Amino acid sequence: MRWIGAYTASTLGDSVYYLALSWAAVRGGSPAQAGVVMAVSALPRALLMLGGGVVADRFGPRRVVLLSDTVRCLSTLGVAALLFLTTPGLWPLTALAVLFGIVDALFMPAVGALPPRIAPAGQLARVQGMRGLAHRVALVLGAPLGGLAVAVGGSAAAFAVAGALFALSLPLLACLRVAPLPGDADRPSTTVPRDLADGLRGLRRHRVLAPLVVVIALSDLGFVGPLNVGLALLAEARGWGAAGIGWILAGFGTGSAAASLLLAVRGRVPRAGSVLAWTLAAGSVAIAALAFVPRLETAVVTALAIGLLTGLSGALCSALLQTEADPAHLGRITSVAHVFSLGVAPLTFPLTGAAIGLWGTGPVFTASAAICAAGAVLGLSSAPLRRAELPRGR
Repeated sequence: MRWIGAYTASTLGDSVYYLALSWAAVRGGSPAQAGVVMAVSALPRALLMLGGGVVADRFGPRRVVLLSDTVRCLSTLGVAALLFLTTPGLWPLTALAVLFGIVDALFMPAVGALPPRIAPAGQLARVQGMRGLAHRVALVLGAPLGGLAVAVGGSAAAFAVAGALFALSLPLLACLRVAPLPGDADRPSTTVPRDLADGLRGLRRHRVLAPLVVVIALSDLGFVGPLNVGLALLAEARGWGAAGIGWILAGFGTGSAAASLLLAVRGRVPRAGSVLAWTLAAGSVAIAALAFVPRLETAVVTALAIGLLTGLSGALCSALLQTEADPAHLGRITSVAHVFSLGVAPLTFPLTGAAIGLWGTGPVFTASAAICAAGAVLGLSSAPLRRAELPRGR
């Protein structure tokens, strides 16, 4: 529970931070400049993610997560103090965004590598469910909390609240009991490139992990475009407006939270490899269908199905990845998965927008769904992945 509390506080701090950053950037510069400030964190995050996995495996994921949240805490509080005292322009916001991108490259692989050290293998699916619930709660509460802070004290107050939330995670992480790995004490000292190459070789040769990482990549590549840029353009074309976007996102969030709750309560899904592939296939159909529903009510129900199906398949992917991977390599393997979801997949945003401008939402949503479906087909055609099971709880 300490880890879930720390993760919730950190994720809630992230939500408040992004709202504070966007508000301060819009107030401090032109729309184009604000866009640059919001985008600059993506490059260091994508470039350094694989190295972040090596760092997590070499120095231990708890230490890396603790250091990451400490840097986030101090940097956001520093920017808050700067904004309270002066009007410095966009340069501190840009520097903060770049720093967060670097820290994210360390934090995300470490967070993915931590559960096997704090929970038995049979409880990893339950941990993923609890993590998913914590993430949804943070997203729901983060926007209104950040908005309230901005209304009361401006961007400086919102950055201060984000820093306080990051600070709240630190004692919880410091008290976390982490089980050492058998080889931690006598692991040979090697270079970072050699560590990375060793992890990638192990991933490529693994009968379950190799196809699983490709499934994760395909599902992310097909999913993020329609549910980000595409959703706004679909709502505009249908005349649903901003309120319609909000209702559709609420449906998606409810479905995703339900999937997380199912795993948190149940703890284990039999035939996990087969279930993740079939739910991804069904979710692909729902993604394509979203572009063709005529009424907002139907779109909300479809989005709920997308959240439920893709949320369950995504959580099972994470649980199987943590179960099948050698814990000593888990940071590196997690970083490979995150490179696609957080580095490559966002690059499809402008492509999705341009394609919808040329061909409309129907063909583009269908093409994106086909990419997700390709991941499902790979999962079903790979016998080791299809037969993969989660350990029974103890």
